[in-house]
Amino acid sequence: MGTYGPEFEEINSDYIHKYDVLRNLVFELLHFAMKMQPSMMFDKQEINASQRISTLFMELLERQFPIEENHPSIQLRSASEYAHQLNIHVNHLNRAVKETIGKTTSKIIAERILQEAKILLKHSSWNVSEIAYALGFSEAAHFNNFFKKHVQTSPSAFRSA
Repeated sequence: MGTYGPEFEEINSDYIHKYDVLRNLVFELLHFAMKMQPSMMFDKQEINASQRISTLFMELLERQFPIEENHPSIQLRSASEYAHQLNIHVNHLNRAVKETIGKTTSKIIAERILQEAKILLKHSSWNVSEIAYALGFSEAAHFNNFFKKHVQTSPSAFRSA
């Protein structure tokens, strides 16, 4: 049952407010699902398609952070995964982001993952493997290589500094 074990036990009990507990669980699941989809709320001002796509992309990116304990690893790591989530072709996403932000989609994703990695290394007690998994890396070695490529030091050395 994991995280919701006690709540499920209350639902199966004679607890008088068990339906309130169930309703709150459903609301929590709906809230989590809504966080995974970008909102379609924009200002009334005229914005072009590239700006709208870039805004949705950045919103999807930011919704994966911050990573907290008992949080699953991030779901979207590549430009193609974001494009799929936005129901557009990856080339269209890349063009829109490059046009409005001036950086490639992959560079923005890497910078945000790197920013979160630095935060977790400095402010959490997680080991490097746990951080690597939380950031969507299948192996700690891949995370080490990614981190060294961008920061020119290992995650362990960065944490110690």
